[in-house]
Amino acid sequence: MSSFMLGFQDIDKTKLMVVGGKGANLGELSKIEGIRVPDGFCISTEAFKRILGETSLLNELLDQLSLLKVDDRDKIGELSGEIRRVIEGIAIPQDINEEITHHLSRFDEKNAYAVRSSATAEDLPTASFAGQQDTYLNIIGKEAILKHISKCWASLFTDRAVVYRMQNRFDHSQVYLSVIVQRMVFSQASGILFTADPLTSNRKLLAIDASFGLGEALVSGLVSADCYKVREEEIVDKMIATKKLAIYGLKEGGTEIQQINPDQQTTQTLTDQQILQLARLGRQIEAHFGCPQDIEWCLVDDTLIGDIPPTTEISLSKKVCPLSFFIVQSRPITTLYPIPEAETQENHVYVSVGHNQMMTDPMKPLGLSFFLLTTNAPMRKAGGRLFVDITHNLASPVGRKTIIDTLGKSDPLIKDALMTIVERDDFIKSSPDGEKVPSPSKSTERPCTEVQGFTIATGSRDYG
Repeated sequence: MSSFMLGFQDIDKTKLMVVGGKGANLGELSKIEGIRVPDGFCISTEAFKRILGETSLLNELLDQLSLLKVDDRDKIGELSGEIRRVIEGIAIPQDINEEITHHLSRFDEKNAYAVRSSATAEDLPTASFAGQQDTYLNIIGKEAILKHISKCWASLFTDRAVVYRMQNRFDHSQVYLSVIVQRMVFSQASGILFTADPLTSNRKLLAIDASFGLGEALVSGLVSADCYKVREEEIVDKMIATKKLAIYGLKEGGTEIQQINPDQQTTQTLTDQQILQLARLGRQIEAHFGCPQDIEWCLVDDTLIGDIPPTTEISLSKKVCPLSFFIVQSRPITTLYPIPEAETQENHVYVSVGHNQMMTDPMKPLGLSFFLLTTNAPMRKAGGRLFVDITHNLASPVGRKTIIDTLGKSDPLIKDALMTIVERDDFIKSSPDGEKVPSPSKSTERPCTEVQGFTIATGSRDYG
């Protein structure tokens, strides 16, 4: 196996430092039965390291960059621009060039490709780095592909990427870039699928954003998108946006923004059947990765994969078939608050010990361990904080009144939050007064919601 090129079939999550976060996730996605990923290969971080070693000037510039602070924006822009110019000016070594050519020959280099950046500090559970490096769509011809590979390498040092690394305390010299070369898919529709609602953190509510054309229009904020909410195989909400613009591929390569016909601007992007099909794919991907996912998808006419782009009229036609969903990216949703764990899949309610004691900062591991050793309360850890499971207190009328009144004296808002929960008759199994309800002793993730000075965590996976 080459140290510079890896096909998706040779990539899994263990190859993060070789192909970056996006590349590793594409390799994992390609192994999930029923999930379609456009064919392609990764140019490994070893090739990037080789490029960095081609001139000592890069090391000097990186040393200067490491001395700067986030506020030094002008100097950051100056140094970053110089680093990009140097990288783009380095000729790709002959042996790497030949390997790229060999892999392209397997797909036909005359077809259209997406050339995508994949950094080792990207699509991580704790930091997404989304949009910090560049992606180039509809690149046609070997020379254009080679040129854009160099541009991807250079994009590790865009001003925004440099500042983002500074803010997240990543060492510039320890982050490397892989480049993904992937057959282009010219989508009729595309968008983002969140397997947990990003607005409410509801783990049971899946959210889909959808618009016409290539997904770049949506992720760049150019257009508004339809939004569909799905819970357990049922569409529970729809918001149909007015979609005036879309991005499409050009026959000569590259993309352009085009107007959508007025009679189609308020048309629902996906049919109900397609919405439910996509939701099922999302849950399948989430189960594979073991945590809520932020997924980029495309709805594609199978006959157009990798070919020269079709006309706008064909792209917007709902009559072209067969249509298939392709997944072009999946990463953890990093904005979800971590949730306490429980032994069972039953609903649970937790309250934050720290917030009730006006200790809102996370606790150190030693403090957490000591606290757990000195209490008999059914406590759980999440986000560096301790939570008490009060589910059994809420299960009986007497216990419910006592705990709500007691906590309500600390903060009226926590009382309101608890009342909202207990009024949901299906949330907690009721027990007669005096009956002992076993407390959970181990840990599955459950969501939390912070309520001014106190935290209430609900284990139905309905709140976040």
